[in-house]
Order: sequence, then structure tokens, then C-alpha cells
Amino acid sequence: MSAWTELQKELRAGPRRWLVTGAAGFIGSHLVERLLGLGQEVTGLDNFATGRPSNLEAVRRAVGEEAWSRFRFLEGDIRRPEDCARAGEGAEFVLHQAALGSVPRSIRDPRSTHEANVDGFFHIAQAAHAAGARSFVYASSSSVYGDHPELPKREDRIGRPLSPYAASKRVDEVYAEALARTWSLPFTGLRYFNVFGPRQDPEGPYAAVIPAWLRALTEGEPVRIHGDGEQSRDFCPVANVVQANLLAAFRREPAARVYNVALGGRCSLLELFAALQAELRRLGFTIQTAEPVFGKPRPGDVRHSQADIRRIREELGYAPEVDFLQGLRITVEAFAGPPCRARED
Repeated sequence: MSAWTELQKELRAGPRRWLVTGAAGFIGSHLVERLLGLGQEVTGLDNFATGRPSNLEAVRRAVGEEAWSRFRFLEGDIRRPEDCARAGEGAEFVLHQAALGSVPRSIRDPRSTHEANVDGFFHIAQAAHAAGARSFVYASSSSVYGDHPELPKREDRIGRPLSPYAASKRVDEVYAEALARTWSLPFTGLRYFNVFGPRQDPEGPYAAVIPAWLRALTEGEPVRIHGDGEQSRDFCPVANVVQANLLAAFRREPAARVYNVALGGRCSLLELFAALQAELRRLGFTIQTAEPVFGKPRPGDVRHSQADIRRIREELGYAPEVDFLQGLRITVEAFAGPPCRARED
């Protein structure tokens, strides 16, 4: 029996109390959904800066009213210590997902990135300690690898940060090391690699590539690539990120640790573009955008990204349950709806 199967069985047998920050966001809402589905008691915190009420409504529909009754939502801001303290009351496990993402956003507005990602991290960590939480899991990022050229990326080899966003996530990891020693509280950082899946926001200038391209392709708009399209990413379906968070929550060693969360593969943006077109055509869409529009590379972006996932496999028993193509199909179907040949008319 896998570690993930055993953990789910254990959770169903005995509910725990969880705090999920960024609960109305993309990853946070998937964590809430899985925890409620496993019979857990969950408090969610979000200020709706990037999260959406519709994500929580989708969770409610997915889990049903009985499970939803075990969810308590607090609208609040991780930049305010009092909101964090209120949310943390009674929490045994903290899954900290709230942040301001996006490298370009951090370049345009580094102060807001720092306030949310560094100050907010510290406030939630302090609240977890005050509540006597058993573990603290937080979202880090593959951006901490910066300009280190090695592929695949290994947790113990990082370079210089290329953006304020990358710097903020690296500061979180440094703080986690110090606070774990100070409080004897297990801090686990998860370095996410290009997570994607249902409920990821397709709108706005900081939208992730997959939902942004799905919106453009289905609306007949140009798909824009920053660079030549040969740059590659380790795209990871969100179901695997949920698994990693819950496994990490039960790590008992009272020290800080970081893990890559990914599939361990690579896909170029041109390959992604072709795969999205194929999936949409399978669902009956007529794709008008035959070729992408190329532009200049964005400041702060890395050329290639790929994770070494041996550490999380060996230490936590992580085993991705959804591969890239499965995840892409799930995502496209959630975005576009079930197959409908009439769309070709």
C-alpha cells in the first residue's frame, strides 16, 4: 500500500483540524476539497486578492452539504497578524498557500510581493506556533533555483534569484530554517513547478500559461509566447500538489525541509501549444489560431525548468497519481466543458 493510500485511510478514520490559507485560490481550493472529502475539519483564510468566491462555491458543489458543514471560512489578510491569529485558533496542521504569485507582478510591484509573501508568511507561522500546531507546510517555488544552470533541479543546489518573487520565496525558506530551530515545529517547503488544473484563473496580465492559452484558443484570440517557444517547463497537475501537501503535513522531524513538487519531466511551450490544440479539437472546437505570436523573453524568466523528485519520493513516499497528459485532459474538459461536436458548426 502506498504512503498516499495509507494516509488517506488514516485521515478518514480520524478527523484533524486544518488551516488552509489562500483557501479561495487555485491550489488552496483543491486542498480544501480533498480535506473535506476525507472527513476533515477545515478553516480557510483568504482576502480575495487573487482567490475567487466561485472557487469555494465549486468546492461546496463537489463535496456536498454534509462535508461543507465542516468548513469554516474567514475573510482576512495574512498581512494582518490579528487575522492570522484568529484563523489559526485550534489548528493542528497548517497548509500555507496564500501569496502574491507571478514573476512579472513582482518586478512591477516588489513591495506588495514582499508584504504578502514575506510578512504574511511570518504572521501565519507565528499564529501556527501560538496555536500549538503539529506541522507547518508552505508553498515555495521553483523560482528559488534562479540562475543555477543544472537540470534537473536538486533541492541542495540553488542559484541567485532572478526576481523579487523568487527572493521572497527564498526568504521564506530561510525563515523556516530559523523558526523550526526556535520553535521545534516541522516546517516543510514545497517548491512547486508550474502547477496547473481546473479553477486556475485565465484572466488578467498575470494568468498562468495554460489557462491563459485555453481562453485565447477558445475565443479566437492570438496565443502569445514570450521568446522562441523552445523554453521548457515541468508542468505538474494540481492533484499531485494536494498529495504532496498532505504527506508533508505528517512529516514528524522537528526541522525545516524543502522538496520539489513536480513530475520530473519537461515540455516545451511549443509542445504545450500543440497539445492544447489537440485536446480542444477532441472536444469539438474549431481552432482558428494556427500559429502563436512570438515576442521578447520576459525579465526574470528561466530558460528551462525540470525537477529532480527523488527526495520527496524517498522521504515522503510521494508518487504522482496524475501524469501530464491526464492532467491536461482534466484541465481542458473542466475549462471547456464535455465533448460537444456542435462546436465545429
